[in-house]
Amino acid sequence: MFDGPTGKQKLGDLFDGKSQLIIYHFMFQPDWTEGCKSCSLIADHYMPSIIHLKQRDANLVTVSRTAIDRIEAFRKRMGWTFHWVSSLNSDFNFDLNVSFPGDVQEQNKVYYNYEMTRSFPSTEGPGLSVFYKDPDGSIFHTYSCFARGLEQFIGVYDLLDMIPKGRDEEGLVYGMEWVRYHDKYGDESFKDIYVELLSPKNKN
Repeated sequence: MFDGPTGKQKLGDLFDGKSQLIIYHFMFQPDWTEGCKSCSLIADHYMPSIIHLKQRDANLVTVSRTAIDRIEAFRKRMGWTFHWVSSLNSDFNFDLNVSFPGDVQEQNKVYYNYEMTRSFPSTEGPGLSVFYKDPDGSIFHTYSCFARGLEQFIGVYDLLDMIPKGRDEEGLVYGMEWVRYHDKYGDESFKDIYVELLSPKNKN
C-alpha cells in the first residue's frame, strides 16, 4: 500500500489501466527535506518519456520511502508532473532492496545490486523495477536494475561522451559530484552531503 497525493493506492493501481509498470526508486531518506540530486537528474530525463510510454501499454511511477507531503513539496519545487507515491508505511523498498535497515553509521554491509556491498552513504539506494499485470490481476516482478545500470537513462552522459573532454571526472570526490538540482546550478550555497561522506578521510 502506498500513500499518494490523493490517498491510498495499491501496487495494482499504479498501472493506471496499463499492463506494464516501471517504477523508479527515487532516493529520499525519511529525514531529508529534498530528494537525491542524482535521482533528480534521472527524473529530469524520464519525465518527458512517460507520455510516450503510455502509448505502448506502459506507465512509469516514482516511489520513495518518505512522507508524501515532503514528496509533494519537492516535486512541485522541481516542476515535475509525474505521479510520485510514498512507500514509507510499507516494506516495498526493503522487498526490492533499495532501502537498508538501521542507521547509516550502524551499517556494515548491505545487499544491493545483487550482492553484499560496503554500506551506503544513506539508508536508501537508487533503482528501477518493472512489473507486469495479467488480465486476471496477477502481478509479476520481471526486471530490476541498480547503480550503474541506471546510467542508460541519463542522456546527458551520452552527449558528454561525444565531446573532447568527455565526462571530465578527474579530481572529483565521486563521479556525480558536479551534478546539481536543475534549480541550483550557480548557487554557491549548495552543499553536497556525499562529498563529506565519501571523501577519502572518511573511508575506512
